[in-house]
Amino acid sequence: MAQSLIAPRILCIGIPVRDLTFRVEAVPERGSKANATHLAEICGGNALNAAIAMARLGGRAAFAGPMGDAKETSSAFILERMAAEGIEATHIARIPGAATPVSAIIIDASGERTLTIYRDPALWTVKLPTADELLADCQAILVESRCGAFCSDLCTEARRRGMPVIVGVDRAMALTDGLLMAASHLLFSSEQVQETAGIADDGEALKRLAKLTPAFLAATRGPRGTIWLNEAGTLEQTPAFPVEPVDTLGAGDVFHGAFALRLAEGAGVPDALRFAAAAAALKCTRHGGGTAAPQRIEVEEFLCDRR
Repeated sequence: MAQSLIAPRILCIGIPVRDLTFRVEAVPERGSKANATHLAEICGGNALNAAIAMARLGGRAAFAGPMGDAKETSSAFILERMAAEGIEATHIARIPGAATPVSAIIIDASGERTLTIYRDPALWTVKLPTADELLADCQAILVESRCGAFCSDLCTEARRRGMPVIVGVDRAMALTDGLLMAASHLLFSSEQVQETAGIADDGEALKRLAKLTPAFLAATRGPRGTIWLNEAGTLEQTPAFPVEPVDTLGAGDVFHGAFALRLAEGAGVPDALRFAAAAAALKCTRHGGGTAAPQRIEVEEFLCDRR
């Protein structure tokens, strides 16, 4: 699996989160209590998890987006973790008086996660630096779909400059969302693509959205693999790798980060999807959300064993 001598630099745009994760045998019923068997404090958020995956897989990850006030503790914790992963944080914008998002995540014995999160509305007032500053020495951009309000124009400019813009869709999108046209690649989950298109079938939902955007379209479906549209408009599927999951938190984000990195390295879509599937599968075998993303050598050995 060839890599260029100079690792691609990818700009990740999103809103970092401080995650508190609790492992339980089963999610407690409403109004009841449950004792957790393990507690961990980790950094999270869709784009940050993807950036961690990129850095571990050999890419150069830079991050842009809002965080809370410089005096609050969550942002300091996240910045420390970003530095430890080698992620550039030059373009983090601190919002005075605002709180960095915090989530409480329950992970049951099957590895499935249930979460609640608080995001301060003030974070959406962020103003990013200029395109010239943000896009310098970048080979691609990865964006959380919720951030379209403050980065759609930047993504449009990146596309004008010939850069791929990969959007990790973490919720249903409005059909008027600027990222539908600004993206080169839209990566949904099954639920989100159906909600966005208003069609209860992954393939038909992708076909409907293809009439609204020129972007590459795919929907990840966990153990059922990924369904996507090729350049001819025909549906194809990339299988998932079977593993015994212990923690699915962050698996989709790791998938997005690995996919974006392989595209930036010059790989074609089928190769990038297979590489991303392997990285996500390995992540699911470990606790720790996105901080359980694998190293490059692990993914390459995993793929070699399954040729």
